[in-house]
Amino acid sequence: MNLIIQGLEVANHDLRELAKLAGASQIERITSEAFRLKNASQREHIAEYCADAELDFAFVENSMPLGDFGLVAMDMDSTLLAIESIDEIADMHGVKPQVSDITLRTMRGEIVFAESLRLRTALLQGLDQNALQQVYDERVRLSPGAEKMLQRMQSVGLRTMVISGGFTFFTDRIRKKLGFDYAAANTLEILEGKLTGKVLGEIIGAQGKADILKRVREELGLKREQVIAIGDGANDLKMLEEAGVSIAYHAKPIVQEKATYSINHVGLDGVVNLFG
Repeated sequence: MNLIIQGLEVANHDLRELAKLAGASQIERITSEAFRLKNASQREHIAEYCADAELDFAFVENSMPLGDFGLVAMDMDSTLLAIESIDEIADMHGVKPQVSDITLRTMRGEIVFAESLRLRTALLQGLDQNALQQVYDERVRLSPGAEKMLQRMQSVGLRTMVISGGFTFFTDRIRKKLGFDYAAANTLEILEGKLTGKVLGEIIGAQGKADILKRVREELGLKREQVIAIGDGANDLKMLEEAGVSIAYHAKPIVQEKATYSINHVGLDGVVNLFG
């Protein structure tokens, strides 16, 4: 088993101390921010040490090459993107504090997602549809390392998918920009150029995300073990359960508790460093 250590700044003395704690036989450089401690053992104090040093760590089986996977699925807001798109739309309508509060409570698992989305979308009633394009042009930012991660995964043949409890206005554009194979999200109702405050069709929430991932996985003829899923909020938990490897990215504690691995300090490109 290998211990992968990642951080924005990884000091040599931290690597040596962690290698000693884990009984590792060798320290191997992956990138300037990522190192592989070979033949490591899961021992006490490693998690505590990494938390104090602001380092990400993951114990990974030696035989996990990225090319053995067939699909990576990820959440959009606060995962692929460094924003919550609905919060930014709300800011255009002067209701961001109200919407952000509901978003936060939802991500912590305090409100069922479908009800949360209805409440937040209702607050957007009357907003001009041009505000959506303005949010996309002016405020959408990819999370650090997102493009590098996707390029690496696509280069070894993985199919890529973004599944969002947000809106198709954004997933459609992001799919085209980044070359995703699949995209799924909710559709805003727009009449006479204005948002009605309603969502069309069945809301894609926690179970919807899981169902979409499972359907695509089966269409591709993949086993659960061949799927990687990445998310950050309680709404992603069921989706993460449908993957062989689940990754909590800068996520809420409830997600970190359930995920296979957690990344709290480096960008999304840290995901590919977990695999040989």
